[in-house]
Amino acid sequence: MRKNDGPAAIVVFSVSYYVLLLWPSLLGSAQNTTGTSSSGKIGVNVGVVLDTGTDFGKLGLSCIKMALSDLYASNPGYRTRLLLHTRDSKSDVVGAAAAALDLIKNTQVQAILGPETSMQTNFVIDLGDKAQVPIITFSAKSPSLASLRSSYFFRVAANDSSQVGAIGAIVKSFGWREAVPIYVDNEYGEGIIPYLTDALQSVDCRVPYRSVIPPAATDDQIAAELYKLMTMQTRVFVLHMLLDPGARVFAMAERIGMMGSGYVWIMTNGVTDFLGSANAAVLDSMPGALGVKTHVPKTKELQDFTVRWRTQFQREDPSIVNPPLSVFGLWAHDAALGLAMAVEEIGRTANFSFKSGNFSGDSSTDLESFEVSQSGPELVQALSGLRFKGLSGDFRLVNGQLQTSTFEIINVNGSGERRIGFWTLENGLMRMLGSGNSNGANYFTSNTNLGPIIWPGDSTSVPKGWQVPVNGKRLRIGVPIKDGFEEFINVSFPFSNDTVTGYSIDVFKAVLDALPYALPFEFVPFATPDGKSAGTYNDFAYQVFAGNFDAAVGDLTIRANRSLYVDFTLPYTETGVSMIVPIKDDKSKNAWVFLKPLTWDLWVASSCFFVFVGFVVWVLEHRINDDFRGPPHYQVGTSFWYSFSTMVFAHRERVVSNLARFVIIIWCFVVLILTQSYTASLTSLLTVQQLQPTVTDVNQLLKNRENVGFQKGSFVLGILKQLGFEDSQFKIYGTPEELYQLFVNGSKNGGIAAAFDETPYMKLFLAKYCSKFTMVEPTFKADGFAFAFPKGSPLVPDISRAILKVTEGKKMKDIEEVWFQKETICPDPNNKLSSSNSLGLESFWGLFLIAGVTSFLALVIFAAIFIYDQRHVLMNSDSEPSLWRRIVALFRTFDEKDLRCHTFKKDEAGERSAVEMSPPNTHYPPSPSGYSVRTDSSFVFGEQGTPSPDPNGTHPTDQDTMVSELTFPSPDPREHHNW
Repeated sequence: MRKNDGPAAIVVFSVSYYVLLLWPSLLGSAQNTTGTSSSGKIGVNVGVVLDTGTDFGKLGLSCIKMALSDLYASNPGYRTRLLLHTRDSKSDVVGAAAAALDLIKNTQVQAILGPETSMQTNFVIDLGDKAQVPIITFSAKSPSLASLRSSYFFRVAANDSSQVGAIGAIVKSFGWREAVPIYVDNEYGEGIIPYLTDALQSVDCRVPYRSVIPPAATDDQIAAELYKLMTMQTRVFVLHMLLDPGARVFAMAERIGMMGSGYVWIMTNGVTDFLGSANAAVLDSMPGALGVKTHVPKTKELQDFTVRWRTQFQREDPSIVNPPLSVFGLWAHDAALGLAMAVEEIGRTANFSFKSGNFSGDSSTDLESFEVSQSGPELVQALSGLRFKGLSGDFRLVNGQLQTSTFEIINVNGSGERRIGFWTLENGLMRMLGSGNSNGANYFTSNTNLGPIIWPGDSTSVPKGWQVPVNGKRLRIGVPIKDGFEEFINVSFPFSNDTVTGYSIDVFKAVLDALPYALPFEFVPFATPDGKSAGTYNDFAYQVFAGNFDAAVGDLTIRANRSLYVDFTLPYTETGVSMIVPIKDDKSKNAWVFLKPLTWDLWVASSCFFVFVGFVVWVLEHRINDDFRGPPHYQVGTSFWYSFSTMVFAHRERVVSNLARFVIIIWCFVVLILTQSYTASLTSLLTVQQLQPTVTDVNQLLKNRENVGFQKGSFVLGILKQLGFEDSQFKIYGTPEELYQLFVNGSKNGGIAAAFDETPYMKLFLAKYCSKFTMVEPTFKADGFAFAFPKGSPLVPDISRAILKVTEGKKMKDIEEVWFQKETICPDPNNKLSSSNSLGLESFWGLFLIAGVTSFLALVIFAAIFIYDQRHVLMNSDSEPSLWRRIVALFRTFDEKDLRCHTFKKDEAGERSAVEMSPPNTHYPPSPSGYSVRTDSSFVFGEQGTPSPDPNGTHPTDQDTMVSELTFPSPDPREHHNW
């Protein structure tokens, strides 16, 4: 017994066990032994267990006999001959087991062909394993038989699990997302279900329900199950039955209207392999159905055998006219042929007799006293290595299983079937065999590789695989009850579909209009009897999971915990949770606000460059420009004055050096950029400061233990608790007006300092109060508003695609303008306010680099020219042997005027001209600027026209000296009156 057998199997096993204990006494002790005939041929006993009273049993037995007859006729030199011993299982598990036991114990057969069904074979396999007698079936296809893992079990038939890949490929090619298996409640039906479910799930097709039909179900039971399927949305059904019960299901489905347009029926080979023997009434009940059928290559040998078999079969049973030869007959033929060839292979060395088995001496049961076939292990090895071309295709047993990898895809129409393609394990769906590669490089999954299909209801349009149940039920669409933010959803009472309004409702209706089919619905409020909200939005979403709603529509946010119970469509709004805070009137009254436009590093860099440029100009102008000469403090002040005055372009000292002029041009350009940027930044800073938020960071709220608000029933509460807020800091609001009042009260007066909510709500609030509040960081992740449907609902992909159509078109903009039209012009809340408007050094380092390089190059050029002109000072080591003294002398030379400069030559020429033009007898002294430099030892004028002390130490008075040394011209008598 297997662990997964049901109660029925347990009963069958118990009955079989006791019947088998008594069977030898009923049959007697007669035995047929294997021996050698008079012709020298070795006769080998082989058992055949079939339901000989059925057409299927007769088909199998006749094919077995013809296979052996043909083999021995074409190979007269064979030393062995199979002697068939047929037993009737009477379509019963106990009968099949008793027949097998009789053949093993009393006839001592070397192998058994059969039994017919999977349930019969399940028990017979254990008998063959104990007696080491190979059990070779050609019709028991349940995958569960392979789990017994008996080395003495061989299946010359396609395992039912080998066709689930073809069914999955069909489902995937048409994009169906749900399918319901319909199968008979026995070993045959249950065996394929785990494999079929896995194959469907591997192509993203869900199995929402399994329809189980009892083996002896009445028409009423079948109808009741089909009516149950009609109440579901799924319209793709996979039927796994044999022909007789399958035909009854199709007949009832046609009667109640389940073979009309929109339905999809896929049959396994349990039905399709027998369609050749089905009458017209059966075929007429399944129009448009698809089927997976075992592929049999069309060969000349098969055609010849079919003609001869029909002739022979009608001779044996004249009541059957034009009998069909199914693939099971071909498998029976190949099984007998393979067994005969394996027996011949071991015939020269095998001992076709039985010996006593290993069993306890005190055992009193016949089941434990089996004799064991001595040729069994050799026969197993010969069958496993056998290879030949049979009527059903290549004969090759791997782990006791015939290898089948090709199936036909058929479509039932009219009075017959029509092949529309093939499926192979290597290449998937193909219109014709041979169009793919044997290595599996090209695997086809598109339905374009199939021929034209006529679907149920005589339709050529591919069914979508689901539809609203046809029993008049509308989709129950749940809507929440809200006290505020009615722009999103508003439910009025007395309730009706027309009293549900809002942005979310308009979007939902627009999405339904975008669907390619009609979807009848009715709104159902999520409310208590008195019209109040029945719970939170988590409770609202859970109602879909509980089956109270077919969908949930409204301002329902996609959340991870909710997705465990429902499937969400794509969102139709923006995502995120934002923070709203009041705007403070921070018109700057700070006395140092003028420093804020520039950062500290830019201030320092600018100051350094002012000093540096002043120094460069002084160096370039000191020897040739009187404006940059004089006492040291005067020169320093002039240099700084000149440099900093460029900031307001108020410098009046003229520069005469071309190098200095070039430096000043570049520096003025830099100063122009700096001053203009400073002016713009200061203006912007004074303006923006009026819009600064009161809070810019969540940590500031936590540190100051400020109160925060969130909307009633919102999931935002969980986010706030994760951030570290305590329950005492929470304030709940339901409407924008309540939120505004909380802000007005303030955190210290029972109000709030900030509010957290989803972006759509915050935008709606800002549209009303944009002049007093602003949206600032942080923005937490959330996936926006969406519609919720039950897990695995086929509506979700269609609704999501329709949402994309609506949001990408003009319709969504029109809906937003209706519900969120702003009466005032408000700043964009997405433009987050910056904490600083200061300009940094990184914005101007290029300008400073240009100015610095220019000034440095000017210094280098000036130094090179000066050193070159004064090279005799550095090179003359005779007068000054010390290098340091020569360098000091060089600096002294730098501090002197360069009288060769054109500026000084011009002044001297002007003075000489003035003296020459004076009247010779004038007694007026010349202007101080016209004095010449005296060279006598008693009186010398310095550079500025001041007398120098006498070298002898005498200091004549200024007036006496000037009067004594100078000759004043006589006054003109005509001008005497001017004095």
